[in-house]
Amino acid sequence: MKEAVSNHCSKKVACADLGIDFRTLNSWKDDIMDKRNGPLTEPANKLGDDIKDKIVEIANSKRYCDQSPWQIVAKLADKGTYIASESSFYKVLKERKLLAHRGKSKAPEKKRPLPLIATAPNQIWSWDITYLKSAIKGEYFYLYLFMDIFSRKIVGYDIFESESMDYSSELVEKICINERIKKDQLVLHSDNGGPMKGATMLATLERLKVVPSFSRARVSDDNPYSESLFKTLKYRPDFAEVFSEISDAKRWTLKFVDWYNNHHLHSGIKFVTPASRHQGEDSLILQKRTNVYKKAKEKYPERWGIRSTRNWDEIKEVSLNYLQKKKTDAMLAAS
Repeated sequence: MKEAVSNHCSKKVACADLGIDFRTLNSWKDDIMDKRNGPLTEPANKLGDDIKDKIVEIANSKRYCDQSPWQIVAKLADKGTYIASESSFYKVLKERKLLAHRGKSKAPEKKRPLPLIATAPNQIWSWDITYLKSAIKGEYFYLYLFMDIFSRKIVGYDIFESESMDYSSELVEKICINERIKKDQLVLHSDNGGPMKGATMLATLERLKVVPSFSRARVSDDNPYSESLFKTLKYRPDFAEVFSEISDAKRWTLKFVDWYNNHHLHSGIKFVTPASRHQGEDSLILQKRTNVYKKAKEKYPERWGIRSTRNWDEIKEVSLNYLQKKKTDAMLAAS
């Protein structure tokens, strides 16, 4: 501190760098030394190694290995024995890394589903259902919406007054016919809702030879494309907070789908429209942009210097669940 002050450094700045409160420094007066050494003696209630070993022995015994410290302490008390408190049991087991899953119990596993990679349209679709408020409080209309993750195009949708696996099965069959989906061509990804995993829906997918894929329970970002699309939909300036009739909701959604597919320049696909990418027109559009930037750099080289122009290369593949390419390759190699 003296050295810092002698070099014209403020005491408050030096205290901040050293992690010392300025008032603490003043309380030390002229004897500038760190007095935050803590107590010099061990607390009287500190558990000895013999007690800690006894706790570990009891917790790992055949009788108590599958029971919590709360249960262990209570049962020991019923036998007239006191070893330590519940908190001491927890503390010691945590120190020995034995707090969880002693005995036969195992840690729960949340296996990330194998990566799904689309290299062309109509290989992987994502779908979900979102609520649209009606004029009656507590009642909603339900928008069933299917999208292609490679092109981001909305390939089909409909709005119903309830959630039903019958509606979803009829709709997915209709969309597959419209998109001319062949058997064993498509993977359909969704969350774990009833309309997605209902027997009628699964039977329809089996008949169409469409492979179902599901998110992990309570993991929202396993279905990111549909979630992102719903956010885009509901944050549109003209989105109505309440729809008086289901016909109003259908008219608005029709306008939205036309805008989204045919006019919206999507940031995830290099700012081309989903419809143009779905039809394979994006490569030509992106090549034209590359040529424009190349000519601009030749004309105004000082604007870029040694830097390259903007990358307008076509996105060749899209993976589900935001898997990084290295992780994707590793998982595919292991599968």
